[in-house]
Amino acid sequence: MSSLRNKRLILGLSGGIAAYKAAELCRLFIKAGAEVKVVMTEGAQAFITPMTLQALSGQRVHTSLLDAEAEAAMGHIELARWADLIVVAPASASFIARLAKGDASDLLSALCLARRGPLAIAPAMNQAMWGNAATAANLDTLRQRGIALWGPDSGAQACGDVGLGRLLEPAALLALAEGCFESGVLAGLTLTLTAGPTREALDPVRYLSNHSSGKMGYALAEAAVQAGASVTLISGPTALAVPERLRFVPVESAAEMLRACQEYPADIFIGVAAVADYRPAENVPYKIKKEQEMLSLNLLRNPDILATIAASSPKPFCVGFAAETHDLAQYARAKLRSKNLDLIFANDAAATFGSDEAEVLAFWNDGELRLERASKTQLARGMIRLIGELLARRA
Repeated sequence: MSSLRNKRLILGLSGGIAAYKAAELCRLFIKAGAEVKVVMTEGAQAFITPMTLQALSGQRVHTSLLDAEAEAAMGHIELARWADLIVVAPASASFIARLAKGDASDLLSALCLARRGPLAIAPAMNQAMWGNAATAANLDTLRQRGIALWGPDSGAQACGDVGLGRLLEPAALLALAEGCFESGVLAGLTLTLTAGPTREALDPVRYLSNHSSGKMGYALAEAAVQAGASVTLISGPTALAVPERLRFVPVESAAEMLRACQEYPADIFIGVAAVADYRPAENVPYKIKKEQEMLSLNLLRNPDILATIAASSPKPFCVGFAAETHDLAQYARAKLRSKNLDLIFANDAAATFGSDEAEVLAFWNDGELRLERASKTQLARGMIRLIGELLARRA
C-alpha cells in the first residue's frame, strides 16, 4: 500500500511541452490514494488544458492568483496550508528563476513561498538551458533552502537536442513522492469507529444521554487517517468539527448507531462511543407535562453494539473502551473476555469526560500497557500504534 494514502498533494505545472506528462502523474497520485489539487501557470495552460487535469483530479484546477472568489478567503494561503507536499512537474527554467528570486507574481510561485510542508521541483527544459550558469546558480539557491530537486533525466528532447533536461517519467516521480512519507501502520486497512454520546428520546424535546464530548473518538479517527486507514466515523451528537479525509455518519440513538456500524463493516472496529445502556420503553409523540410530583419511566436495555460487532462473521479486530469510576483493571479484563474483544482501553470516566487530556490502561489476551497522561491527540496516536503492532503480531 502506498505511503501517499490519505495524503494531500498539490501538483504544480509550469510552461513546457513536458506538461503533458503531468496528466499521467496526476492519475498515479490519485491511484496511490492521495488527494490532489492542481495549480497551473499561464504558460502551462498553453500545453495542456485545465479541464484535463480537473477530470483526472476530481478537483477544481487553480490558475489565477487574482481569482476574486478564492482570494476573498486568501485562497493561495489556504492552498499552501492544505498541502502535505507540493510537487512542481514540470518546473521550467523561468519558474525556477522566479522561485529562486522569491517572485510571487503568479499563484504557483506564491503558494510555494507560503507553504508549510515540503516542496519538490522536477525540472524540464532544453539541455542548453539546463547547462546555463544562471540555471545552475538558481538551483543551488533552491537546494540551500531545502527544496528537493527531482531530476532531470537525460535523452532525446522535443526540440531535437539530446542531453540532460528531460522531465523524469511519472512512475519515477511517484516513487520519489512516496519516499517523502512513511507508510502508516494501518495502511490499506478499513476502520469503523464510534464516538460521542447517544441520545434516547423521551418525547419530542427531552432525551436520556451522558457527558461524553466525543474528543477521544474524534482524536482516534484522525490518528487512524494519519496511519493510512480508510476511516468511517459514526458519531452521536457532539460540538466538535467533523474531521477531514474520512466518511462521517451522524446518528442519534443506540439503535441508529448499531445499524450504521453494520452498514459499514471494516477490518478494525473501535467502539469509543458512550452508548446509552437503556432507552425509554415509550417515546411519546407529545411533550410530557409536569403535572405530577413523581414521574416513573420504564426503560428497555439497548443492544450491545460492541458485542454484536465482535460476534459478527467475519469478525473484525475489535477494540473496546471501559470508562469506569473504580477497579479499572478488573472491569476492563472482564469486558475483554465477555465481549470477545481483541483489545480494550480502560480510563477513569470522571477524569476523562470533557477533558482534553487522558491516560489509559490497555489490556489484551496476553499483555497490558499503560499509556501515560497526555493530550487526547497524542494518546490517540499511541493507541493506533498499539493496534498496528498487535495486528502485525497476529499476521
